Amino acid sequence: MAGRRHNRYSGIGGQAVLEGVMMKNKEKYAVAVRRPDGGISVEVNNYPGVLCGRRIKEIPFIRGIFNFIDSLILGTRCLNFSASFYEEEEGDGSKKGGMGDRLMTTLVTCFSVLLAVGIFIVLPYFLAAQLNGFLRNKSLTAIIEGVLRIVIFILYIWGISAMKDIRRLYRYHGAEHKCINCIEKGRPLTPANAMRSSRLHRRCGTSFIFFVFFISIILFFFIRVENPLWRVGLRILLMPVVAGISYEIIRLAGRSDNILVRLISAPGMAIQRMSTKEPDRQMVEVAIASVEAVFNWRAYLMENFGYTEEELRPEEKWSESDSEEQDDI
Repeated sequence: MAGRRHNRYSGIGGQAVLEGVMMKNKEKYAVAVRRPDGGISVEVNNYPGVLCGRRIKEIPFIRGIFNFIDSLILGTRCLNFSASFYEEEEGDGSKKGGMGDRLMTTLVTCFSVLLAVGIFIVLPYFLAAQLNGFLRNKSLTAIIEGVLRIVIFILYIWGISAMKDIRRLYRYHGAEHKCINCIEKGRPLTPANAMRSSRLHRRCGTSFIFFVFFISIILFFFIRVENPLWRVGLRILLMPVVAGISYEIIRLAGRSDNILVRLISAPGMAIQRMSTKEPDRQMVEVAIASVEAVFNWRAYLMENFGYTEEELRPEEKWSESDSEEQDDI
């Protein structure tokens, strides 16, 4: 059918968790996990986010800050939920819950932020500062600092991929992207169609982090403060501003397909080749379960790609003749 080749923004996003996938659509989210016994468990819940209902969350360049905070909180919560299935297997079989879980989520989120600040902000600054005795050009030092930040990020993604659990997480990350690409490409969400879709996506968190580091190079280039502590402090304080700008770029990338968007998205997409891996069919099935718990993809395909109810009946054998061997974004 004409028009089914053009991508359409769906509004859903997600992340990989331990042996599963979280998908979010507006305030509703679902976590699907492959249990140790081989079955799939799905938890559906609402997360309105911090400052729920406040208009400030709709202001461009401000909304990105709150979206970033929300993604950290929700992501940690979903990771804890997925890990609980495997803790049960080793423990007393009872799930944790209540205030203890919320406290643990808060502590883990805070620790993750502090660790990220140390590795990706303080460490590059410290390494670049060692060059001050050789380079008298502060502008060049600032650029080197930014490049070091990106290099450390890439090495971090590559380094942790040596861990078995992280490699599986990367495969579920690929499954998440494949499902979103499948429906945004205008294909019925079947395991076969999803497996043929690309594992790379422009709205990925990996691309967002790359934009954060790239924008920080430009912004920090203009910071001229002599005191080293003030320089580090300003870098930390300005990260919300950088996150807000980066969010607007990644938001544009998810809604447009022009040549400029493709060019600015290319580096982040390249890094995604490390942070995503090809999933197997069972992983894709988990991702599909998560999508279907929060998103009516049949209604989406009928509204945006002209499908009829008859074409999307589950008992029908959907045609996959328009699916390439492997999409390439």
